[in-house]
Amino acid sequence: MPVTEFSVNTHAGAYDLSASARLIGRDLLVAIWGGEKPHIGAVAVAQPRPSLKNPEITSASASVICIIGHKEDELAKATAEVLAATLNTRVVVTAGIHWDNIAAEGIRSVIRNSEILVEMILDRLAPVFARLP
Repeated sequence: MPVTEFSVNTHAGAYDLSASARLIGRDLLVAIWGGEKPHIGAVAVAQPRPSLKNPEITSASASVICIIGHKEDELAKATAEVLAATLNTRVVVTAGIHWDNIAAEGIRSVIRNSEILVEMILDRLAPVFARLP
């Protein structure tokens, strides 16, 4: 399998985020960072599974480790679950985002930008996974 590795960035102008993605075999490793002090604040591991409501739909389950005092756990978990379910593969996501004194609207912008990153990653990887055996 050829190595697939790339980076994407949002360009909203405020609270922009960056991500790098790398296929490791059929598994996916994603790092998300942004702000004044990028770091690793949380790690999520997700794996696809049949939906509990409809076994014909792929869903995902995730486990998260969050560094004490950090709040990236929900972002890492949601990102890992969406990628795992959509691509039907195991996913690890690290997230570390920090802006000093960020207001509620800034947090909403970060969430929107993280959703944009997920769309960008899926746009790049969906064709790759469609060709995998």
